[in-house]
Amino acid sequence: MRKIYLFATILLTIICGQVNAQLLPTFQFGVKGGVNLTSINTSSTFGNLSGDNRAGFIGGLWARVGGAGLHFQPELYYTTKNVTVRADNTSAENKASFSSLDLPLLIGTRVGALGVGARFNTGPLVSFAINKDQNYSSAFGNAVNLRYKDQNYAWQFGAGLDIKQISFDLRYELGLNKIPTGDGDAKTKINLFNFTVAYRLFGL
Repeated sequence: MRKIYLFATILLTIICGQVNAQLLPTFQFGVKGGVNLTSINTSSTFGNLSGDNRAGFIGGLWARVGGAGLHFQPELYYTTKNVTVRADNTSAENKASFSSLDLPLLIGTRVGALGVGARFNTGPLVSFAINKDQNYSSAFGNAVNLRYKDQNYAWQFGAGLDIKQISFDLRYELGLNKIPTGDGDAKTKINLFNFTVAYRLFGL
């Protein structure tokens, strides 16, 4: 019985230490990389469009400042966003590829102990376009022209898993601003799913 009490005492001490550590201000910094999947909003509200999801790349830096169970996580990464889009009733395609510097400003919380924890994040994202390529097919019909803006806005929702210095994140990025399609007043929005793996270089 004494061994059980001793084991329980040690376990509670470790858990309490981990909880107290989460309440103290911390700072972490690292690198991240991964893939995304881009899609367009095909609702008739924005014009009758259809499209195919295509994969892109993400790579950059992240930081995390936390205390009292909450954290602020700004990031800066380079990303490519690829999508194939077409107007209904035509076979003409536009294989659009955009690259940008993205700046998410996330607020989140973390639960866990012993170096393993789950995170939940949300917040706004500002995207600064670097390159905008569009390749139109030679099929009959007018291909959709996406007039992607130099500065775009989105909102991210996501969850992550921390295992020691490695983190895994899965997020949904909801496009906020409407992108003209070059077809009258029709507009669309670009949304993304992204999956990244991050490595913590140092933390305090």
